Amino acid sequence: MVCFKKWLYVFVFLFTGFTAYGQVKPLRIAVAGITHGHAGFILARKPMPDMVLVGVYEPNKALALQYAEKYHYSPAIIYSDLDKMLDAVKPDAVLAFGSILSHMEVVEKSAPRKIHVMVEKPLATTVAQAKRMQELAARHKVHILTNYETSWYPSVAKTFQLVHDSGYTGTIRKVVIHDGHQGPKEINVSSHFFEWLTDPVQNGGGALMDFGCYGANLMTFLMQKESPISVTAVTGQYKPGIYPKVEDEATIIVRYPSAQCIIQASWNWPFSRKDMEVYGDSAYLIASDNTSLRLRRHPMSKESVRSITEKDIPVYTDPFTYFFDVIHGKIQVPYNGLYSLENNVRVVEILEAARRSAVTGKTIGWKK
Repeated sequence: MVCFKKWLYVFVFLFTGFTAYGQVKPLRIAVAGITHGHAGFILARKPMPDMVLVGVYEPNKALALQYAEKYHYSPAIIYSDLDKMLDAVKPDAVLAFGSILSHMEVVEKSAPRKIHVMVEKPLATTVAQAKRMQELAARHKVHILTNYETSWYPSVAKTFQLVHDSGYTGTIRKVVIHDGHQGPKEINVSSHFFEWLTDPVQNGGGALMDFGCYGANLMTFLMQKESPISVTAVTGQYKPGIYPKVEDEATIIVRYPSAQCIIQASWNWPFSRKDMEVYGDSAYLIASDNTSLRLRRHPMSKESVRSITEKDIPVYTDPFTYFFDVIHGKIQVPYNGLYSLENNVRVVEILEAARRSAVTGKTIGWKK
């Protein structure tokens, strides 16, 4: 084991799943937008001592009332004006579940009020927006976190531990990451979600943005402080009758001085998938799903398969508990950690370069 204490520190701060709430007051949480399909993550969350829902901002009043009945929150906390909600309920933190474009407005109105923000992935639709958010977070000393489902996976946490702590794989040479599903229409997302998810302005693109962000996020943490040297992308629109405005297929190649990452983002898989393959010069690790990890280290050895749970490695399986602990100083977001601004600004940089590459047909060199 190399650098054990260093990486134990990082993983405790990244993935510890135990919180002693003690006498700390619950966070006053407001939700900004509920059209994202993941809004139910917070609205349906079982009551816990860490946070209380005090406001819901949603311009679509009918939808807000429909969700109030479904998720059992009071219609009295619904607001159609974001400024009025923030001033009236004075939340400690805001969770953004609207379009990706709307993240900018949420941060611009929350940060000056000293309100922390967690957004659904990805952070922003453009690099200019992402850097503006980063500047606002620094100026007003607030946390801005980005939530990805793969950040909760024990298999992902174990992969990082084996790569960074034990040096199990040796030097990383290739990473292949697959993310996506059959398509938003095919899996029956709501009409409110579908409307902006398939809009090139509101979402920043189609499958490239929706699922390419996962790979960029994971690879950025795997490579630590190493920057890419180029980005190449090819996109496809194989279902124009369903997705006339955006791509439903994307392959992104991110090159580093010592490694290559292939990100395959698609609305054309036969089923939903989120998996990662990490190949080093001495072994490979394949996180097949949230708990399955396949390993092989020696040429003559056979592949082994492990089932990894939060009992095997400390990991936050609830992003809102993570958010609570960050705000209360119980943990620190590691530099380039999966939720961090540094990482997620880099994610948007990769995605923007990928969009340019797909349009021009050229490899985009990385600007230092």
